[in-house]
Amino acid sequence: MFTPYKDLPLTIYLVGGAVRDQLLKRPVKDHDFLVVGATAKQMLALGFQAVGKDFPVFLHPKTKAEFALARTERKQGHGYTGFTCYAEPDVTIEEDLLRRDLTVNAIAKASDGTIIDPYNGQKDLTNKILRHVSPAFSEDPLRVLRVARFAARYHYLGFIIANETRQLMTEISLSEELSTLSSERIWQEMSASLVDNNAEVFFQILRDCQALKQLWPELNALWGIPNPAQWHPEICSGIHTMMVLQQASLLTSHHENNANKKISNESISNKNKLAIRFAALCHDLGKSLTAQEKWPSHQGHEKAGLALVEKACAAFKVPNKIKILALLVCEYHLHVHKAFQLKASTIVKLFNAIDIWRKPAQLNDFLTACEADFHGRLGLEKKPYPQAQYLQNCAQASQKITAKEFIEQGLQGKAIKHAIEKARLNAVKQVKELS
Repeated sequence: MFTPYKDLPLTIYLVGGAVRDQLLKRPVKDHDFLVVGATAKQMLALGFQAVGKDFPVFLHPKTKAEFALARTERKQGHGYTGFTCYAEPDVTIEEDLLRRDLTVNAIAKASDGTIIDPYNGQKDLTNKILRHVSPAFSEDPLRVLRVARFAARYHYLGFIIANETRQLMTEISLSEELSTLSSERIWQEMSASLVDNNAEVFFQILRDCQALKQLWPELNALWGIPNPAQWHPEICSGIHTMMVLQQASLLTSHHENNANKKISNESISNKNKLAIRFAALCHDLGKSLTAQEKWPSHQGHEKAGLALVEKACAAFKVPNKIKILALLVCEYHLHVHKAFQLKASTIVKLFNAIDIWRKPAQLNDFLTACEADFHGRLGLEKKPYPQAQYLQNCAQASQKITAKEFIEQGLQGKAIKHAIEKARLNAVKQVKELS
């Protein structure tokens, strides 16, 4: 029952993800409501506020919940915006559900609790199948990314994509339709997958259906590029990157009890999760630039990858804070792996690059991404990574140095700066001696 809305003179259905997740016994985050048999004029007369640009969506006057009028759509142009919408009172619930992407998303619940399931979505939920509703699936290229995202989200439950749906995703990817997607929509789907716990599935599916080479060719190029077996028993750079992303998810998951963690996972927000996991995804992009005759060595791939990280961030309009961490991890991840061999002066330079003096929390995110890189190798998933704690200890010691004591000594200007730098260096040296 929709208790807050039972008195509205409207035929209302709960639709989409809320019904799907209720049936899966998963937490429901958003409730979307569908109104059948009404007009926009009626909705406005009841106090609803119109907010939809491409189709009629209204906000409830008190709860601000979204109510959309039932509609049908017809493809008129290219891309995910090339549709004309028909939203008149004669559109039925079955017609509205037919335009949806997957059968598991084409289930509705009436206000009395009755389930409306004309396209066998409940059967596909039981069988753990993600299947398109109709051939109209091919009309919207964004659905390639959406299905990959759902496959990643429900991977832990055993969901797979139906073969015929995979085929349609490949056909869309091989057409030019993906090029019509905006940067914002691509990043929206990508970032939503990155904060779920099996983001590697999202990227693997995009690769399998030929979408990744259209959307992010530099990442796609990593598959088939070998690494030295001594350091990378998994060999393939693409497989390694997916393993690193998986490890980054484990290290930043609120539900993972990982003994190797150096920071409290409960303190990691979704924004930090996103930044860490995106950095993990980008850390080895430079290997795609290594000349084949130099394989499996990739000397200098860290700095070489910076331009590719910048390119990806520009293409997807990645927020600047996330880009900064990705660049730092790309350039300095080998520094962390070799932390015990670094000079104290090099460690201080690393801290300067990370800017731990003004952004102390950034070190946690940086080290977590680097730790994911270390664990994202065949057989090294559970191996201790003391480098992270060692650099944390160096940072804590050097961060205790402030300008106050030098000002009290009567130093001024550049003399204060030089004194701080020397004191930080000595602090790191002391940690090195004790380690």
